[in-house]
Amino acid sequence: MATKSRDWKFRVAEDEDELVKAAVDASDTKFSSFVRSAAVAEAHRVLADRRSFELDQAAWEEFSELLERPARVPEGLTELFSKPSVFE
Repeated sequence: MATKSRDWKFRVAEDEDELVKAAVDASDTKFSSFVRSAAVAEAHRVLADRRSFELDQAAWEEFSELLERPARVPEGLTELFSKPSVFE
């Protein structure tokens, strides 16, 4: 683990503070460790949706099959795009 060199200071509502402190007590860990690891876990979750995702073998095969099948044109879309644009 990297040497800790940054301080995070921010305000929270009283009910949020009580909730987090209850979770800290239940997890038998220090407050700063709990908040830091929860923030880092949430950051990983948010960023994962933007750059990668994991699938088990069955889900990967289904995903690959969906990518390989021919595109479907929704009913009416061909007709819609065959008409002149209202902006022309």
